[in-house]
Amino acid sequence: MHTPEHNTQLALDNNHTVPFMEKVGYALGDGAANIAWRGVATFLFIFYTDVFGLSPATVGILFLTARFSDGISDVIMGIIGDNTQSKYGKFRSWILWTAIPLGVILALLFTTPDFGTTGKIIYAYITYFVFTLIYTANNIPYGALMGVMTGDDKERTKIGSFRMTGAFAGGMLVQVTLLFLVAYFGNPQPTLNINKTGELSHTVQVTATQDVDHADISTSDGIATLYMVDQADSKAQQPLDGQAKRQNFSMIQGETYTFAVNGVESLDNSDLTIIDQQQGYSKSMYLMSLLLAILMLITFATTKERIQPPKDQNRDLKKDFKQLLRNRPWVILLIIGLLFNIYNAIKQGILIIYFTHYIGDAILSATYLFGLGVASIVGALLTAPLSRIMGKRNLFIAALLFSGLFNALIFLCDPSQINAIFILGIISEFGSAILPTLFFVMLGDIADYSEWKNGRRATGLIYSAGSFATKFGGGIAGAIIGFVLGAYHYEGNSIEAIQGALPAIKMLMSWIPSLVTIIAAILMLLYPLNRQKMTLLTKELQARRLNSTSQ
Repeated sequence: MHTPEHNTQLALDNNHTVPFMEKVGYALGDGAANIAWRGVATFLFIFYTDVFGLSPATVGILFLTARFSDGISDVIMGIIGDNTQSKYGKFRSWILWTAIPLGVILALLFTTPDFGTTGKIIYAYITYFVFTLIYTANNIPYGALMGVMTGDDKERTKIGSFRMTGAFAGGMLVQVTLLFLVAYFGNPQPTLNINKTGELSHTVQVTATQDVDHADISTSDGIATLYMVDQADSKAQQPLDGQAKRQNFSMIQGETYTFAVNGVESLDNSDLTIIDQQQGYSKSMYLMSLLLAILMLITFATTKERIQPPKDQNRDLKKDFKQLLRNRPWVILLIIGLLFNIYNAIKQGILIIYFTHYIGDAILSATYLFGLGVASIVGALLTAPLSRIMGKRNLFIAALLFSGLFNALIFLCDPSQINAIFILGIISEFGSAILPTLFFVMLGDIADYSEWKNGRRATGLIYSAGSFATKFGGGIAGAIIGFVLGAYHYEGNSIEAIQGALPAIKMLMSWIPSLVTIIAAILMLLYPLNRQKMTLLTKELQARRLNSTSQ
């Protein structure tokens, strides 16, 4: 027989108001996860094609293959989480155990070994598959932790807002700062000799002080065009591979490379950016990986598990699976989660390529990503009050259509309409940020629904849908990007091939992902857990738990 004081404590846990600092600590965990996830989603495709040297189709198949296997690993990890018994709880322990391995494998993803093409493909497959496995072992327990921090669905919505604020802050950190870090860590410090040859033209001689396999040269403002001069016919000033706002080339220590730069009145050393992309990406990601591990450890130390499965629940994996597949809200939300993650992942995966090759200013993408990050944080913070007004289901539908519409309008913008691109993208991102915030909160609602309907709670298994939808959606998105770019013969080191692929880059940035939001909005109409249903369900569950503890 439990004491009245014990019953009171359990009642508080079931309807617990989570302390502010615990919410912040929990949010830091998704900040850390998104250093990895958004770093990979935003930069790995262009790293693989433009630095690592893989074809778009190869990268697309890699992404799709690896993410397809996640369906199995996610479910397995959900089961493992539900059955974990440790002094740290079911889910917090996995955050502790995977913090450092996740940082290490992220660093290895952006490391370029000195292999041939086949060796690089094998290395990419191994490191990417291991990354997805470790991310699964970390992120499913992390997501499930929100479902057991409190039994109050409205308090969970607040935690979800904190979580996604942290997620977007972590994503913004890596997306905004990485290219600057790449430029800093990847500076090969060559010797430059600049000569003015006309009113708006110059020649630049670059003498390498070290070997660099993948150097990138551009003007800092991204306005001037340049091309490498044919050294065998320097008087004729013939371009070797077309004229563009940036050029990729390899440098050998002691060798001199000549470029013609057109479109600027004056030019000095500070106006030129030359980057060793391999070193820049690797060292930048090493730093991000260290920060990731530290933030994960803070999350472990500051959070607490409060909700336990019903006392009389026995382990029955077959029953849990059967109930999961018959759980209509879970099935619907899984498909919708897959769709909106395809939408978001296409936008993230094409963004750097869009700014690098369509806009012609890669560094400008950092400012754009900062704007998106601010919009994301505002969207996440406003999700809780908006859901109180509209209900989660209606808000989800509105956010899908709102975000997709404004994103599709980017197709109408040409490279000179930077302000319009920024405005449309930021407005779209506000709506887009609401989607994952609601999604993970609604998975907690579904865990409650399963306990209410079946008398069993498998929080980790249910939250495996979140990780599966995120990763498999990203895999499908990567395949779509790879196949569309491949159809237009995109090749990151060929100016002519890039020019030919510009229509594909423009479509992938705008209306192609937006088509997915329409499908997802239609499916969300079938989702049965509306506001009234969740209010009644939550009250009945709280009464059951309190009654169970008093017996």
